[in-house]
Amino acid sequence: MLAPTVVPFIVAPLMAFAVYRRVRGSFGRQPIRTKRMSFRVGIFALIACLTLTSGLQDIRLAEGALGGLIVGAALAMVGLRLTRFESNADGADFYVPNPWIGAALTALLLGRMAWRFLILAPMFGGDAAAVPAHTPAPGNSPLTMLVIGLTIGYYMAYYAGVLFHHRRHKRLAQAA
Repeated sequence: MLAPTVVPFIVAPLMAFAVYRRVRGSFGRQPIRTKRMSFRVGIFALIACLTLTSGLQDIRLAEGALGGLIVGAALAMVGLRLTRFESNADGADFYVPNPWIGAALTALLLGRMAWRFLILAPMFGGDAAAVPAHTPAPGNSPLTMLVIGLTIGYYMAYYAGVLFHHRRHKRLAQAA
């Protein structure tokens, strides 16, 4: 079992890498890789289902997650309207996502995570008395679940929409 002081040194680089990949995927021309995107949609759907099971602990957590999933899916529809789709001379297909939506979602998620870590930091330092009595356990906040649901719902619906658009584009190209 790992000591509590070692865990942040393991988790922090993994989180930084995940954020780097998310930011890199939100800007510039991205290739359409149907297998990877289909896998991501499946993983996001699984994570969404697991997130909704937080309602077994407290119904407010599931409400926050479900609200975030719904708003995220609606935001994905806006993002798809603002996405440009391109093809090069070799026949490879690309999409250019709207950078503002990706940046706003990333900033919102990072801001909420930073806030939660600041609130819960005294617990990790071993000073449990410094934590206010009303502070919920890590991750047990409806607002946190809303932001997580927003992110999951957006990317799940967005990738599904990109795949749908790509299939439709391919069918029209074959018919022509």
